[in-house]
Amino acid sequence: MIKVAVVNQKGGVGKTTTVVNLSTAIALEDLRVLVVDGDAQANASSGFGINRRNAKNLYHLLIGKATIEDVLIKVENAKLDLLPSSPDLIGVDTELRGKPNWELTLKNILESISQNYDYIFIDAPPSLGTLTILILSSAEYVLIPVQAEYYALEGVAQLLETVHYVRRTINPKLKLLGFLITMYDKRTKLSEQVEEEIRRIFKEMVFQTIIPRSIRLAEAPSYGIPGVIFDPLSVGAIAYKNLAKEIINRFARREVRV
Repeated sequence: MIKVAVVNQKGGVGKTTTVVNLSTAIALEDLRVLVVDGDAQANASSGFGINRRNAKNLYHLLIGKATIEDVLIKVENAKLDLLPSSPDLIGVDTELRGKPNWELTLKNILESISQNYDYIFIDAPPSLGTLTILILSSAEYVLIPVQAEYYALEGVAQLLETVHYVRRTINPKLKLLGFLITMYDKRTKLSEQVEEEIRRIFKEMVFQTIIPRSIRLAEAPSYGIPGVIFDPLSVGAIAYKNLAKEIINRFARREVRV
């Protein structure tokens, strides 16, 4: 079982789009997948057509007021399971901080069901607060989407410092899975320049697959359907399916490094 946190404290970089479509693409490879929506905006949940704002969700699970059975949803159109979120999740900061071993709360929950899945993807909020620490403490790998725009690397150094801090103090097994270039526009010189810079700095840690700008990917959440199912022949859907195969092959060949 492989647990991947998708993290970037910079908003609007395609983080949730990546969680929804990559997890679905891997499920389409006949693998068992769980998605954990760790963002109070609950965009990953709505991306699967799930709205649990008035029902038990990840918040209640984290504070001990619900069981996994109360919260877990089977997403039929994506053939995966989901632990949904809601705006309640903002309250985790005050509910958990200060309790003994609070940072291991999500890790303990996921370990109790990990045998049921081949992959677990966790959508982190666009911040480096309590929720992100919980998520990094529970994950084995970190995937960082990086937008093909100016200031693409803004905040990445701070994010990597947080990853290293969690590795040193809480989760020594945490590894960097890679950087994913998103929102790439092949018509512009800028996207090409940003790609060159990211590959120059991070070298083989950058995925070969690039996620292009895609209207169909942007439209899909409004229908509550992952883009790879909404329009499987769109350039965005094909890119995420290629990324899924790249990740599966990396693990099969044991190419993932510390």
